[in-house]
Amino acid sequence: MDAVRRFLDRLQSYGQIVNIAEIARRYFAMNAFDGVLTIIGVLMGNFTAGVEDPRIVVTTGLATCVAMGISGLWGAYLTEAAERQRELLELEQDILTDLQDTTLGKASRAAVVIVALVDGLSPFLAALVVLTPFFVPQLFPSLRWTYITAIALALITLFSLGAFLGHISRRNIAIYGFRTVIAGGISIVISLLLGGAH
Repeated sequence: MDAVRRFLDRLQSYGQIVNIAEIARRYFAMNAFDGVLTIIGVLMGNFTAGVEDPRIVVTTGLATCVAMGISGLWGAYLTEAAERQRELLELEQDILTDLQDTTLGKASRAAVVIVALVDGLSPFLAALVVLTPFFVPQLFPSLRWTYITAIALALITLFSLGAFLGHISRRNIAIYGFRTVIAGGISIVISLLLGGAH
């Protein structure tokens, strides 16, 4: 228990040094938003193609979730590591001191891992929430209702993300929520139009 507390205290001090929370919050909101919109595309693609097997929807949805998660984690890790290393090297050149084994160096490396995890997990988890009705299709009167419930969950998740951003910016939560829902609505309409074009 003491080891866990020490670890958490160290993470908190690292967070204060390199401002991890703000960056992770930004990555979380941005990538969860991407995850929901992407899974809306997957759902609407399956729906307009007439897919009637929930296992196919789950398989394509999970494959998309995993791909988004890996892409986010890998991309954020490489990008953040390069940026943090550049900043550290520039500071080392300015003060003529090796900072790799200092608290600042360790904090920078911790930030890379935390930001990469947030970046990778947020789209994966957000998309997984939207897919949940397809794990229990027997609870719905028909597969059409499973699709409708999943899309409703997607719009609720988008509204929640918008409200979260509104809270952060200290602006109107409802307005921010509806702005993100509009993006989901546009995705749905375009998918329906594309599906009707075939």
